[in-house]
Amino acid sequence: MAAASLAAVAVGALAADGAEAGPPARGRVEVLELTVRNDQYTSVDHGPAGPSLGDMDVYSGTGVEDGRDVGRGGGTCQVIHVRGAAVTAQCVITMEVARGSLTMQSLWTKGESPLDMAITGGTGAYAGARGVARFQDIATPDERVRLEILR
Repeated sequence: MAAASLAAVAVGALAADGAEAGPPARGRVEVLELTVRNDQYTSVDHGPAGPSLGDMDVYSGTGVEDGRDVGRGGGTCQVIHVRGAAVTAQCVITMEVARGSLTMQSLWTKGESPLDMAITGGTGAYAGARGVARFQDIATPDERVRLEILR
């Protein structure tokens, strides 16, 4: 589930990139594309060994664009359903960039890619934001995110 953390960081970076071009008009979509560099990760195994309800992955990372850091973020993925090898978690991510922050959430079945996360709000220039953040190649050196932000 570390992949989700990478996604959060990527989203923050994308938002920062959009800030340089100026905010889009209200009701328009701002598209940001970033790579994600994870820097901290831990897994908390509650209850019996192995995947079980309540287990949690906690992570943080950096959003990168054109070789420069443009945002930071992190979040958690908590296991809410286990059926054999299929482990589903609820993931929540917050990322911070120069013009504000973005919040995202989704359900994620561990190992699936891409992951689409709902953009559920933000602060600053991103207050009231909605949209979709798509993470690809989660938890790999090639992880990236594309945010489509509606304000």
